[in-house]
Amino acid sequence: MNIVGLPALVDTYENYIWILHDEKQAFVVDPGESIQVLEYLDKHGLELRAILITHQHADHTNGVNALVEAFPKAVVYGPSKSNLSTIQVKCKENDKVTLADDLKFKILDIPGHTKDHIAFYNDDILFCGDTLFTAGCGRILGGTAKQFSNSILKLRELPDNTGFYCAHEYTNTNLKFAQLVEPDNAELTKRIANSAIKYPAIHIGAQSTLGEEKLTNPFLRFDTPALKQRLIERGASDSAESLFNTLRTWKDEFDRAN
Repeated sequence: MNIVGLPALVDTYENYIWILHDEKQAFVVDPGESIQVLEYLDKHGLELRAILITHQHADHTNGVNALVEAFPKAVVYGPSKSNLSTIQVKCKENDKVTLADDLKFKILDIPGHTKDHIAFYNDDILFCGDTLFTAGCGRILGGTAKQFSNSILKLRELPDNTGFYCAHEYTNTNLKFAQLVEPDNAELTKRIANSAIKYPAIHIGAQSTLGEEKLTNPFLRFDTPALKQRLIERGASDSAESLFNTLRTWKDEFDRAN
């Protein structure tokens, strides 16, 4: 199954819309726009079979109606806790979604960024929307710090070789913050040296692996000894919720200053 990231909302949110296809049928993840998706499907002679939604924010869903209008048989999968009327199949923790013989997903509930957020996961692939980014994570926009920290810890338990696909391209900014909070992380220094982001070019394949994220993404490392100590010095308690929330607040301050 080929996986391609189409840039969307380039001048505002810097999204990726992910297209999975086998050169005949296609499946789309988080279409915040439709024009580039329809052009790609037409150019490659693909039939859209399903749309996967991780959460209800407009930059992930505004393209759904136009895609369904063009491909009426396409099935829309999304969170059971979402109010979106376009969702046909409501998905919750441990549900299984079969899109093709060689494409099946398990649903993970991962609230925090929003209350309704889910991920689509199998042994090779993780589509996690705005919960976890390359070298970062989403903001708290409707969920809670406790939900978010639990979701992060859930994702951290997945295998290192899992291909990692998120919905935005914020890598460079996230790496700068990661280096600020973990200046002595040798793996992070190596990742920064080898990072070559080409957005808004089309992205082929995974953005990274969960293994790389576990070594270099501070939001998967908030309870490691050195970073934990820095967060406690900034007022965090020993709990996962407090450590995560202190780190997320620090990142919010960093974003406002930059």
